[in-house]
Amino acid sequence: MVQRITRDELKKKIDEGLVTVVEALPAQYYNDKHLPGALNLPHDQVDQLAPGLLPDKEAEVVVYCANEPCPNSGIAAQRLAELGYVNVREYGEGKDDWVGAGLPTESGA
Repeated sequence: MVQRITRDELKKKIDEGLVTVVEALPAQYYNDKHLPGALNLPHDQVDQLAPGLLPDKEAEVVVYCANEPCPNSGIAAQRLAELGYVNVREYGEGKDDWVGAGLPTESGA
């Protein structure tokens, strides 16, 4: 079971450069807006893209998608764990929660 992370915990880790953040949505949603420094890792491309995007299986990784009902982050986080990533957490509330709190986002690839 992948552990969850709160918005406040995640913001602190992003601010301190302590985490790799990945968005599990398709590219068009990622390009529209994503969390600061996030990488795009669509949930259905984890096996293909993770080795190149996330070479260190020991690094802390946080996966998110749109919101709580969106299953993508859970699917991607679980798959990363199955592939041997040992420090994966899920920000289940996702991008909607981040934006709703007035926190910054980036856009573009």
